[in-house]
Amino acid sequence: MKKHCVDLNKTGQFSRFFLDYIEGKEELRPFYSHLPKLESFGQAIAAKNFPLENRAILNQALLDQYSGVELSESVTNNLQSLLSENTFTVTTGHQLNLFTGPLYFIYKIVSTINLAKRLKEAYPKNHFVPVYWMATEDHDFDEINYFKLDGKKYQWLSSQKGAVGDFELDDSFKTFLKEVSFAPDVFKNAYQTSKTLGEAVRKYVNQLFGEEGLIVVDGNDAALKSIFKPVISNDLFEHTPFKEAQKASDSLEQLGYKNQIFPREINLFYLEKGIRERIEASGQGFQVLNSEIKFSTEEIRALVDSNPEKFSPNVVLRPLYQEMILPNLAYLGGPAEVVYWLQLKGVFEHFGVPFPILLPRNFALILDGPVLKKTAQLGWAVEDVFVNFESWKKGYVERQAQVDFSLKQEIEIISELFDRKGKEAATLEKSLESAFQAGKSRSLKILDQMSAKLRKAEERRLEVDLNRAKAVLDFTAPGGSPQERVVNMMQFYLANPSLIEDLLDCFDPLDFNMMVLEYTSN
Repeated sequence: MKKHCVDLNKTGQFSRFFLDYIEGKEELRPFYSHLPKLESFGQAIAAKNFPLENRAILNQALLDQYSGVELSESVTNNLQSLLSENTFTVTTGHQLNLFTGPLYFIYKIVSTINLAKRLKEAYPKNHFVPVYWMATEDHDFDEINYFKLDGKKYQWLSSQKGAVGDFELDDSFKTFLKEVSFAPDVFKNAYQTSKTLGEAVRKYVNQLFGEEGLIVVDGNDAALKSIFKPVISNDLFEHTPFKEAQKASDSLEQLGYKNQIFPREINLFYLEKGIRERIEASGQGFQVLNSEIKFSTEEIRALVDSNPEKFSPNVVLRPLYQEMILPNLAYLGGPAEVVYWLQLKGVFEHFGVPFPILLPRNFALILDGPVLKKTAQLGWAVEDVFVNFESWKKGYVERQAQVDFSLKQEIEIISELFDRKGKEAATLEKSLESAFQAGKSRSLKILDQMSAKLRKAEERRLEVDLNRAKAVLDFTAPGGSPQERVVNMMQFYLANPSLIEDLLDCFDPLDFNMMVLEYTSN
């Protein structure tokens, strides 16, 4: 792949909030601990005091989670290394989208793997493990039950409820799987040999990235949640996460930034098979919404102590949970993810947990052979593939027009003529000036209609180029959304099984530009 870098400001795809963060705007400095730079990791390492007993819990939990999964030597070594005080993690996370979902799922993981490699070079005395956090507890099935390939949507319909990681790959899934017979074996094998969606995702992610030492973590784990008990209790009874997150949210709003997440007094769900519903205070106790489940104060305190796995953190608490159970230094996420962490620093400080370095994942756009041919025919530079089609078309037609369809000179002549003759006529009879102005309006309207007809004629003459441009922009932004947020990896992986290796070669996790990758199938 040939790589070009484009300033994110030139793509029109990113919020001012996100761009201000990566550009280091001073007003945002109170909302995070470390600048997103390689040099910051020395400070982060010094700040991360991760107890040995937590390392032992993490190691055993992961060994249990990986039971029955074939491991590479790299994964085995990284699992063992987590017991060492000199080992740290760098983490990304994502939902359990079918067949990886949009391309940026892959981009997140590749960025994280490459960051671990860069850190090893910069800090050779330490070891760095890349981590993918599976969002197994998420319950928004409609967000993950499909993927898009070559303009077609492939969707699994299921009536199952609760945490999606526990969804069983039942007959409805087997029927769905028949629709994607073209899928690579890495996916089919994972799905066909797994009982649940979470198990299948672990298997195919491990198969795709295991040689790079990537560790897959499932936070839906009783042993890991035992570490989180103090936060669960605080959230239920003292509501400190709500208070701290709301304080930061209010401050960011005063600076003109739009908040990404909205804290609640209780930021926990009740979790069991088929159920993930919010917990709310109710009278003298607690109620699980959309259910008959209720707890007295004494009952819920006892449940926190005996079964912390019954409590599932929402978006306000999940980052803190992650940082409490991992020896983590950095989180890599998309634009919305990175900025919502800025609402949470006070929550971390209250519980004495170091706030990680926040890094954007790599952003990329892949251009294949046919699209590259079209851009060459259009004479487009790399930045041009991010233009808005209608805006580009308007300017292009004006520049290429054989006839000046703006009729600017004619409009000026007609206007001047009616104004001059109207004034002359007014010396004979005052009402005639109004008549000339009305005539001018009718004439200008006719000219405007003629202008539109001339523009349409020029567009028909330039139809080949306009269609080329539209085809390019439909490829780079299907339906108006960036390629990486829509297109599934199989669009390129099926023709080029070395896609991931190519991305590993191209991605630089500390280069905050859009990468445009020229790709031709083998």
